[in-house]
Amino acid sequence: MNIAYLSTFYHYRGGIAQFNASVLRELEKAGHDVNAFTFKVQYPNFLFPGETQMVKDGDIVDKINTKRILNSAFPLNWPFAASKIKKTNPDILIMKYWMSYFGPSLGYVAGSLKKNTKVITILDNVIPHEKKFFDESFTKYFLKRNTGFVAMSDKVRNDLLSLKPDAKVELLPHPLYDHFGEIHDKNSALKHLKLDPNKKTLLFFGFIRDYKGLDILIDTFGMLDESYQLVIAGEVYGNFDKYDNLINKNPNKDRIHKHVKYISDNEVSLYFSAADVCILPYRSATQSGITGISYHFETPMIATDVGGLAEIIHHNETGFIVEKPELDFLKNGIEDFFKTDRTIYISNIQKLKQELSWEVFAYRLLEFANSL
Repeated sequence: MNIAYLSTFYHYRGGIAQFNASVLRELEKAGHDVNAFTFKVQYPNFLFPGETQMVKDGDIVDKINTKRILNSAFPLNWPFAASKIKKTNPDILIMKYWMSYFGPSLGYVAGSLKKNTKVITILDNVIPHEKKFFDESFTKYFLKRNTGFVAMSDKVRNDLLSLKPDAKVELLPHPLYDHFGEIHDKNSALKHLKLDPNKKTLLFFGFIRDYKGLDILIDTFGMLDESYQLVIAGEVYGNFDKYDNLINKNPNKDRIHKHVKYISDNEVSLYFSAADVCILPYRSATQSGITGISYHFETPMIATDVGGLAEIIHHNETGFIVEKPELDFLKNGIEDFFKTDRTIYISNIQKLKQELSWEVFAYRLLEFANSL
């Protein structure tokens, strides 16, 4: 098949670019002709409060050969971008959707293609965690211009159907990220990160945003005994001041280890290899790419029962689900987790890893597209 893929690719960095590269490589392995297209301007810097949108030295990236065609912030560019894709005469256009800001630009491109081109979008979010006044109108505009959708959780599928009841949608679980290298020896990883090998190590990993509940975890950590240590690893959206204030007042602050920066791909394995458990204390969620990383490193998870997390993290099998994003629930969940045999979780994760491959995801995506 002749496939066009419009989304975030190299030189952009982050989980979405990694996801797209992994899917694209599997499509190529299956013998399809794939043309990758990406952004000239992904979004203005004021919408990206992190350090940079681009890869840096030390990042392990798949250098996908892409054509930079779309300026999401400049409508006069959109016909140009659409014409570039149209010239490749694709059977299918694949896109990724995670933020309503992209609704107008991606929707315009999708709606400008030939009628025989099927448009399939992989949905990260339909209804965003941090709402804006234009979310619904921008998203509905975009959704109308698609042939079908792939959702990676029931939450996202239900959100889609609430806005577009007639949507054709396939539910496919998020594959596991597998490009971060091998699992390190636990003691070596702890030593490298200057952590106490005699403590139970809790890990909060990934971009730090309000909806992810790091403040809940910090306050919960203050209620735990001295046998625990907490590692916070990730780049903050905005600033870290409010979290620093909570840490400074925390009775266990000496056992909170801050690595507040973008964690390069070649460092990721150290954090997960050192951790006993990864904590996702989210206030809201659809699915999370952190689960794929955590499973790759066979690190169990403790997560709140929000969005689609309970679909991905199987309670008492691959992790622990706590009822609400509240202090007592999270504290009890952490303490109960450590009363169980961690090796059981690891064994179950190893079985699950065999099912959640990129090859299976790409095959089922195209199988769905062909059925439309």
